[in-house]
Amino acid sequence: MGKLQVWLIEFTIKPRFAAEAERVVDLLAQMVSEGIHVGYSKDPQGGGLIAKVIDEQHLDMVIDSLTRTHKVELKIGAPRVAYRETLACVVEVDYTHKKQVGGAGQFARIKLRLEPNEAGAGNEFQSNIVGDVIPHDYVPSVEKGVQSVWESGVLIGFPFLDTRVTLLDGAYHNVDSSAIAFETAAREAMREDTVRACLKLMEPIMDIEALSPGEFVGNVVADLNSRHCRIRSQEERANATMFRANAPLAQLLGYKRNLSSITNGRGSFAMRFSHYAEVPRGIGPDDFWPAVGMRRA
Repeated sequence: MGKLQVWLIEFTIKPRFAAEAERVVDLLAQMVSEGIHVGYSKDPQGGGLIAKVIDEQHLDMVIDSLTRTHKVELKIGAPRVAYRETLACVVEVDYTHKKQVGGAGQFARIKLRLEPNEAGAGNEFQSNIVGDVIPHDYVPSVEKGVQSVWESGVLIGFPFLDTRVTLLDGAYHNVDSSAIAFETAAREAMREDTVRACLKLMEPIMDIEALSPGEFVGNVVADLNSRHCRIRSQEERANATMFRANAPLAQLLGYKRNLSSITNGRGSFAMRFSHYAEVPRGIGPDDFWPAVGMRRA
């Protein structure tokens, strides 16, 4: 299996004219076939699309292709960093889904253990069910419910990262249990308050290289520091200095244009994804901290 694409930036796009919606999808599919790194999905809230790219260069490429080359009039949302949710601790959830309306009802009980997985290992589901406490035919439904929350997130809509979920125990009813009941139980168990209290937010950290002419080095260093960059090294190159650093992607949106401005167009900049790291308290999205019952630092 090939390595999954890491989407780091997402933004909404919506044609000004509804008749253009299908054409936009076709154009994005064409870009993918031509090797442009872009993903897309329906926007469940705005009615348009959520486009996903790996960096600002590809963001500009996608927008330029749609609006300039193909003359599509778009409403474009502000770029948003693709954060991730993950676990900060081990938590067990014993959840019962029980619903009775008219005739046959719905019943499913499951016990899950959620724990952090090794960095880069991805999300894993496993079943430790022994015997017939839950029919084996229902285990894939539990996994489906878990996966749906991995994709949608719990707090503010970001997918899960590096989490292991184990099905430990459960119970069923001969009449009222079904695949949908166990899928629902898994989905709701993943959203329990005990799980929410154990979550933390992760952000993409980038490796960056910034080249500055000698007379602008002080300004470039000051700007990097203001963006929470950790400068790893600097190398003198004729009349210029190359800086290598790590920085959160959220602090780098728009940096290429800013670097050009403070170096009179003579600086250059490149970055690539390095890893995910926990967001320091008070620095992430405004809606995250209330979601975990905390205020900004």
